[in-house]
Amino acid sequence: MVLHRHIPFLKSVFFYTISAFGGPQGHLGMMMKTFVDKRRDVTKEELMEYVAFCQLLPGASSTQTITLIGYKRGGVPLAILTLLIWILPASALMGVFSFLVHYVNTYHVSLNIFKFIQPMAVGFIAFAAVKMFRISIKNTITFIVMAVAAIATFLFFKTPWIFPILIILGGAVTNFSDRRIPEKEVIKPRHIKWTNIWLFILIFMILGFLSESARKQDWQYKRAYNLTENTYRYGSIVFGGGDVLMVMMYEQYVYRQKTKSMTNEEYLTGWGIVRALPGPVFAVTSYVGGMVLREYGTKLQIIGCIVGCIGIFLPSALLVLFFFPVWQNLKKYVVVFRSLEGINAVVVGIMWASFLYLLKDISITALNTVSFLNIAVIIGTFSLLTFTKIPAPFIVLGCLLIGLIF
Repeated sequence: MVLHRHIPFLKSVFFYTISAFGGPQGHLGMMMKTFVDKRRDVTKEELMEYVAFCQLLPGASSTQTITLIGYKRGGVPLAILTLLIWILPASALMGVFSFLVHYVNTYHVSLNIFKFIQPMAVGFIAFAAVKMFRISIKNTITFIVMAVAAIATFLFFKTPWIFPILIILGGAVTNFSDRRIPEKEVIKPRHIKWTNIWLFILIFMILGFLSESARKQDWQYKRAYNLTENTYRYGSIVFGGGDVLMVMMYEQYVYRQKTKSMTNEEYLTGWGIVRALPGPVFAVTSYVGGMVLREYGTKLQIIGCIVGCIGIFLPSALLVLFFFPVWQNLKKYVVVFRSLEGINAVVVGIMWASFLYLLKDISITALNTVSFLNIAVIIGTFSLLTFTKIPAPFIVLGCLLIGLIF
């Protein structure tokens, strides 16, 4: 890989990273604006496929999607650079925050500057959902699949397995069609590199052994070993994004007495901050890692932040870079090709459900200044994305400025 050829792309990844508010649902709209409409690194159809594929895997779906965009442009080396640029800013900020949380709670630091970020994210979701609807919903069956997926996702939004189950069912439904693979779309088989999956399994086994040994033998720094195993395991098995990860870590580090490392207020403060920052929601593990090891001193607390970051994102990267070439090879079979129509319809349904799910928590009916501003931010964000070429970071800055003023 010749790095200088990809510097403009990596710059775009960085600016996307520092403006990607709103969690995975909001991230997709920004990806479409940056990497499809503006830079044309991927097509709309390719981005849809990446999103659907990543929903089938455990881990951080936004992280896996942006990693695949880098992989498409420059192979594994660029995918790794893209991943690092994406995760480091938010993870570093959350790590620093583990040292500052005491002062935030003590002095009640105001975070009003972020209060219009959620309606902005809803506007981004609406933009992505409308564009994806135009691409993927072309007949009655895909419309029905989309509607069912939207309803099911809205009702069971916090159920971990709802996303992969819906995608599998959606793919099965459209297999009853008679679509054939166009000759021009026949995909040459890709070489499967088994290193990633064997490395993933080996790390899983080693960390499990060390964590259990530390617990049974009461090692001096057993919390560090337990933290490493816990975060790697979460990154390997979590479906459903940040909401599911939040519950799993709450049970481990707040509720369970033997492993309790922080108070309920400290834990929820960390989650509130990460949702107000740009970048991946899973970056909260840097904060959690620092809080878990803070009793051991500053050096171990820094190590905890680093371990939390690496542990949660490494399995996502290993899994997506192993299974994507497998997925590309499977696409040459008609059963998988026909499934894509239903899978894409499900993704559109998930987007509409995300729009409604986030909208229900925003004040838009109180007939006061905040409600009117929320509505204006949602409509304004959607309109600017749809009808102008204003870059996403400027829209984000505008919403932060509104929060600062009002």
